[in-house]
Amino acid sequence: MALGGNPIFNGKNFRGATQAPRVPQAPYGQGQYGQQPYGQQAFGRAPGQVMDGQAGYAQQGMTTEQLQQMYNQPAAGPADTGRMTFDDVIVKTAACLGVLLVGAAVTMFVSMGLASMLMIVGALGGFVLAMVNTFKKQPSPALILAYAGLEGLFLGGLTRVLDTMYPGVGLQAVIGTLSVFAVTLVLFKSGKVRATPKAMRFFMIAMVGYALFSVVNLVMMLTGLTTEPFGLRSGVIGVAIGVLAIGLAAFSLVMDFTSIEAGVRNGAPQRFSWTAAFGLTVTLVWLYVEIIRLLAILRGDD
Repeated sequence: MALGGNPIFNGKNFRGATQAPRVPQAPYGQGQYGQQPYGQQAFGRAPGQVMDGQAGYAQQGMTTEQLQQMYNQPAAGPADTGRMTFDDVIVKTAACLGVLLVGAAVTMFVSMGLASMLMIVGALGGFVLAMVNTFKKQPSPALILAYAGLEGLFLGGLTRVLDTMYPGVGLQAVIGTLSVFAVTLVLFKSGKVRATPKAMRFFMIAMVGYALFSVVNLVMMLTGLTTEPFGLRSGVIGVAIGVLAIGLAAFSLVMDFTSIEAGVRNGAPQRFSWTAAFGLTVTLVWLYVEIIRLLAILRGDD
């Protein structure tokens, strides 16, 4: 994957991963498993005697039929050789999202004040664990699942607060997130959307601008320079920024899919399926936050 992609995969985006080791080759002039060159007989063996790699199996009492059955078995797949597969990524992503939903459910059964407190704890704790997991060279399933749980507290509290102000906005955000994810995945699988170098450059420029705007907006909100609920993200400007942010999050999904595809193709170790699941979880959290914020802005302008 090109430089400047999802930072979660940078530095450990399977660049160091290689395909499964090649089968060792026999020395020059010698056949596989010690077989003699064609036309030559192994020293000390009579014609028709079991030779080469079969000798060890013959000593173990294996018949010719058993040897033939072993030969006819399919080659070991990625899962059999400890390599990352798409199924691994799906299962581990489902685990992360399951823990996230549990965290979100907690905020639905407590008082509004406690839910707001849990939202702040989840936001701060999730940010810290996001940084830790991003810069760790080896993925830690426990830390990744802990991140998912904290983000669940944050998203659950945020959803409850906004859903109280604008009833139904939470369900709309969930449907919107799933829809964007499904459409992006279909477009990626069809080859219509790819993380090309040119697209990556535009993405990075847009991300820098969006990050700068977000910092300025946060400072103005904290210092009281703006009294709007979302600061500068109100009215037409807020809607435009929201649409841009959702587009950036959707393209981040494309980069995640690209990294996962590269990991499976290059035979990345199976443990990196947790890295892939973490990257997808981070992007989906970002996408959900942008969608529910945009919906709240639109409802607030009604």
